[in-house]
Amino acid sequence: MKVSGPKIILHIEGLAVLLAAVAFYRHLGASWVTFAVLFLAPDLFMFGYLFGNKSGARIYNSVHTFIGPFLLWAVASILGQPSPMPVCLIWVAHIGFDRLMGYGLKYATAFKDTHLNRV
Repeated sequence: MKVSGPKIILHIEGLAVLLAAVAFYRHLGASWVTFAVLFLAPDLFMFGYLFGNKSGARIYNSVHTFIGPFLLWAVASILGQPSPMPVCLIWVAHIGFDRLMGYGLKYATAFKDTHLNRV
């Protein structure tokens, strides 16, 4: 994996997000079995590519941005429901890990075309 310039910053940022999410998860005292089971769950959305590149990118990207876990956290906080917090942190950790590994948001051209590089 060749990394240079702004790309290295994005990879380091992914590592920072991953580590922060794991630290907060540990602080919650939530189940590590749940963490392990759900960590790769967002990648199931790659099956959206069965509907073509454009739909696949849209579906995949919908769960690979920080918007989803932030909205889940915000709604749960407004409703006074702390229970979704572990799921939010697992989701954020997954996104951080993806960025660390160089996997980015997908372009509609092909699954391998991401905002970070061609995988």
